[in-house]
Amino acid sequence: MGFIAFLKTQFIVHLLIGFVFVVSGLIINFIQLCTLILWPINKQFYRRVNCRLAYSLWSQLVMLLEWWSGTECTLFSDEATVNTFGKEHVIIILNHNFEIDFLCGWTMTERFGVLGSSKVLAKRELLYVPLIGWTWYFLEIVFCKRKWEEDRDTVIEGLKRLADYPEYMWFLLYCEGTRFTETKHRISMEVAESKGLPKLKYHLLPRTKGFTTAVQCLRGTVSAVYDVTLNFRGNKNPSLLGILYGKKYEADMCVRRFPLEDIPQDEKEAANWLHKLYQEKDALQEMYNQEGIFPGQQFKPPRRPWTLLNFLFWATILLSPLFTFGFGVFASGSPLLILAFLGFVGAASFGVRRLIGVTEIEKGSSYGNQEFKKKE
Repeated sequence: MGFIAFLKTQFIVHLLIGFVFVVSGLIINFIQLCTLILWPINKQFYRRVNCRLAYSLWSQLVMLLEWWSGTECTLFSDEATVNTFGKEHVIIILNHNFEIDFLCGWTMTERFGVLGSSKVLAKRELLYVPLIGWTWYFLEIVFCKRKWEEDRDTVIEGLKRLADYPEYMWFLLYCEGTRFTETKHRISMEVAESKGLPKLKYHLLPRTKGFTTAVQCLRGTVSAVYDVTLNFRGNKNPSLLGILYGKKYEADMCVRRFPLEDIPQDEKEAANWLHKLYQEKDALQEMYNQEGIFPGQQFKPPRRPWTLLNFLFWATILLSPLFTFGFGVFASGSPLLILAFLGFVGAASFGVRRLIGVTEIEKGSSYGNQEFKKKE
């Protein structure tokens, strides 16, 4: 094991990375709070500023994937589709099977210049998570309780508010509503059988309300739907902790572009279109499992230096005073100060671990275990 590889496995290094992310995130959140005064003066300027503030935070996680772990992301698509990336408003449909599927998506948005303006239909619980939810609030992310009767007006209002967004945005939808587990899959397929829908092998039954509503509200703004099917070579099941330990993965992403005018305007027909799409996604996963490859040309968009430079900026700004303060505490010889400093380190470690826990499948929500049994 080389020295760099050794460093990547050390807890103290992970703690310092977490410290930079958390403290810079709190600073960014405070700046975002201050930018609220811009909204009534110049809404579009407020949005552009917050896109760049969000980029400064999220790109630190992308840096971990691209530069720290060296994970490779390969696109399987066609040249015409790839040439549209970052040049239009789109809805993204991504399978929800892995802990770092969002991070692979962020890597692609970063490489095509839309990381800061990317959006998602997120569960409302995340709104109260420091850094993640707070940053999303200032980005006008659409939050939902995943109960359509309560969400309908909120979701429609949030989507319509994005109609004049000044920067190209990729709006991510996890149509399955929750991460794939065997228990959720079994219940989901019971629902599919009861509704006379074809069963899926690698996906949960898609929930159509969010998709059809997004298509209706963003029609005229969004140009296309990108369907993304993600898998990892070697049947790997990567985690954010694995990325933090420097483990390298190889992600393959099959991307298909569907012009929005090809998607039916009628809600029922659009729902049927989505069900058909997931049957095609299932066939793509089956092909990948058998052949180890998706159809289409292979593209490897080059990683950009900005994520690394952004992290080095924050590390320089924040770690220098931390080291100076820590040295002063231990040099003082005061047991009280030393205990207080160690307590702070322990609290920081706990906070970082809790943030990582948000991504872990086994600690995910129970949504889907029973919700699939209810009508959409």
